[in-house]
Amino acid sequence: MIGKLTGILAERNPPQIVVDCHGVGYEVDVPMSTFYNLPAAGERVSLLTHFVVREDAQILYGFGTAAERAAFRQLIKISGVGPRTALGVLSGMSVSELSQAITLQEAGRLVKIPGIGKKTAERLLLELKGKLGAEITLPAHAATDNQADILQALVALGYSDKEAAAALKALPQDVAVGEGIKLALRALAK
Repeated sequence: MIGKLTGILAERNPPQIVVDCHGVGYEVDVPMSTFYNLPAAGERVSLLTHFVVREDAQILYGFGTAAERAAFRQLIKISGVGPRTALGVLSGMSVSELSQAITLQEAGRLVKIPGIGKKTAERLLLELKGKLGAEITLPAHAATDNQADILQALVALGYSDKEAAAALKALPQDVAVGEGIKLALRALAK
């Protein structure tokens, strides 16, 4: 019903904002990833939206990118995952991180998000496999299987996707997995 809002950002109260569109203030719930990228109050903002009508409420959800809204829509299709949980997932990790977790079937990364238990994480991995994870697999520079394995190992060791990707860039293209992990760990220790 309401697909996009463009107006003046009137209020910022995480995770809710108010967008003034020609005198009408729309309360919009946004994931933290969108919230952090919003302009200051009083400035112009444009958000893609998803409108949810329930028996007891009508709620408008806003997103800074089409990928966030698409991921949100995929998440709420899953049994047991409502809009609040989907918003929590997108607040806990970026769309690319979520896609990578799905592609690599890493339930442990999803369980770290508040409100996501082991069963819900496994259901997300199962139902989103091929729907969301296929869109963004591994970073473009992880061209070979060895590089993908090195990246996965670094993430499993607790490094963020950005840290692991940066360490991977510094490695030779044809490095063996074991040697690559050692070199990447040395680079990350500096």
